[in-house]
Amino acid sequence: MQQELGALLALMPDEQRVRVAGRDFWVGHLHGQPVVAVLSRIGKVAAAVTATVLLERFGVRAIVFTGVAGGLAPGVNVGDVVVATELLQHDMDASPIFPKHEVPLMGLSRFAADAAISDALAQVVTNVLRDPVALIGQEGVDEFGLSSPRVHRGLLVSGDRFVSTTAESAALQRELPDALAVEMEGAAVAQVCHDYGVPFAAMRTISDRADDAAHGDFARFVAVVASRYSLALVGAWLATLPALS
Repeated sequence: MQQELGALLALMPDEQRVRVAGRDFWVGHLHGQPVVAVLSRIGKVAAAVTATVLLERFGVRAIVFTGVAGGLAPGVNVGDVVVATELLQHDMDASPIFPKHEVPLMGLSRFAADAAISDALAQVVTNVLRDPVALIGQEGVDEFGLSSPRVHRGLLVSGDRFVSTTAESAALQRELPDALAVEMEGAAVAQVCHDYGVPFAAMRTISDRADDAAHGDFARFVAVVASRYSLALVGAWLATLPALS
């Protein structure tokens, strides 16, 4: 979301805009690391195009995806963070020619996130979430009830629809009982990175429970919570990396 990107750009001292495929890619440094920051755009195709440009035009060595998602599994609550171990397109269905969820001609339905980056992200999230007040302030904690946010690791599922009814959420839980959360881009970016052999990781802040109550003030949540999460988590992770040029 724009609020997340804006927070990152405010800390990049030398960002330069490069416009490709109708997208603004911001090239510069963040916490001493060379980075390219960009909005994925919404939906699987848009995010796949963005990822391909990052790889082809900018030659990035890894892609880390941040954003928001709807919680599916019990205990995955608003304000928690999911660090993906695997990603799957829940709306991929070329059956009966191919098994449901399998990407045709690839023999895969689940794409693994990079273990080393994901492990480092999970540790960073655990450390940062210990003090939510320092992260988003007491007002934000009280407004969204984020007194004890947690990190979860597991399956993240993606599809080209915003899951916002209890019936949809329950159906996904029955079909994919190990899915932790649902969003609209991650599995597509994971597939692109798999094709290119480039490490990929994703962490998502839970903005809602993907049910009938998922119609709250989404923009405010992104501004007050998700953007600050992304800024803190990406910064803390970059600080663990060796210096690059």
